[in-house]
Amino acid sequence: MEQQKLNTTLVYVLAIFGLLCCCFGGLGFILSGIAFYIAHSKLKSVEDAPENFDLSSVKAMQTAKIVAMVILIINILYLVMTIYRIATVGWDEIMSQSQEIMEQMQNQ
Repeated sequence: MEQQKLNTTLVYVLAIFGLLCCCFGGLGFILSGIAFYIAHSKLKSVEDAPENFDLSSVKAMQTAKIVAMVILIINILYLVMTIYRIATVGWDEIMSQSQEIMEQMQNQ
């Protein structure tokens, strides 16, 4: 019987897009959470029947799971920081600071 290979491409793509979406207030936790879930579920199927899967692809999926988990943690921390900043400073103050920075960059 031929051993199956796990495809890590989807997990990496979702995780990297999740990292890029971190700039939007930590909303990348959605994509990185999906990537982590996919990697975790694939590794669960490996635990059920390890002889059916190629060892190198299992190690690659474990690495992809770690990458997705790190990006998920970064996004959650950034989301918590954004919520804290909105709660303490206020949305209007954040927008006025952003507008001032944009005006300063245009003047340079």
